[in-house]
Amino acid sequence: MAALAPERTLRRLELQVTRRLDGLLNGEHLGLIPGPGTELAEARLYQPGEDDVRHMDWAVTARTTTPHVRDLIADHELEAWALMDLTPSMDFGTHTMVKRDLAVAALAAVGFLTVRLGDRVGAYLLQPGEMRRWPARTGKAAMYALLQAILDAAPDPGAPAAKDVQGGHRIGTRAFSDRPVGGLADGIAALDRGQGRRGLRVIISDFLPPPGETAEHRAAHGPDWERPLRRMAARHQVLAVEIIDPRELDLPDVGLVEMTDPETGAVHEIVLNRRVRERYAAAAAEQRERTRAALRRCGAHHLVLRTDRDWVADVARFALRQRRAAGRAVAASGVRP
Repeated sequence: MAALAPERTLRRLELQVTRRLDGLLNGEHLGLIPGPGTELAEARLYQPGEDDVRHMDWAVTARTTTPHVRDLIADHELEAWALMDLTPSMDFGTHTMVKRDLAVAALAAVGFLTVRLGDRVGAYLLQPGEMRRWPARTGKAAMYALLQAILDAAPDPGAPAAKDVQGGHRIGTRAFSDRPVGGLADGIAALDRGQGRRGLRVIISDFLPPPGETAEHRAAHGPDWERPLRRMAARHQVLAVEIIDPRELDLPDVGLVEMTDPETGAVHEIVLNRRVRERYAAAAAEQRERTRAALRRCGAHHLVLRTDRDWVADVARFALRQRRAAGRAVAASGVRP
């Protein structure tokens, strides 16, 4: 996907999503109060002739010396927020795409289906040592801008950060706001603290343990992200999208290789004999089972996407299973009720 032109890539994603998944992830939600809404949202630049001057945010206007208005959130709107894991382990891939590109596809699947109903989508981008927040906005243009920013984000920690997008609504002088953050657990906690309005929360990550964490610690305490995710799931509907590459589950029989830890840069020479490969496969299966069990304890929905499979078909099957679990009738094509 990264080899395609960004605009062509995003249009292709939207076409696939709307044709094959339309209506499967979103339910119907109606507000109790008619009208444009009563809850304050983000401040943005004032558009002459389009915005009501009664919504002027004078505090922001005085601070920036540029006219700003405060958006209102309609009571029937769903606010969806995604946490995108863009740490170095997501830049690995051995098949049709790397995990980072598959994460973008997963965000596009949820995002385009959400904005089609007029709802708002925002994202927190978890990068090495920092968090970048993309404000929740409605419309396809905002969704395109978000996906473009993720595609343009430099994969290595020393490269420039994601570029600010020209045009559209902005907060102050940047579309992102930087926050110091550690690993996935800190990212989930920051998203939970920063966004209290009830809605959909999507965590897109490979859920790999952080460097330095021992197997004994994981077995005794569980994943470090479990506690903040459980708190989040108590207030919001949570969808956890686990991104996997097949080489992370089973190593090939290739003999002596050099392996680099993408998170720390440490290089090790390893002989991939049968014993090593069997131990690795067992450890990988155990790690995946711990992830499944922790997500189940948190009450989060769990979607697994692999770089060697059709991600659209996987999302469609997951959504159909969710509808059946919710007790909704799903009529098979060509089958009479």
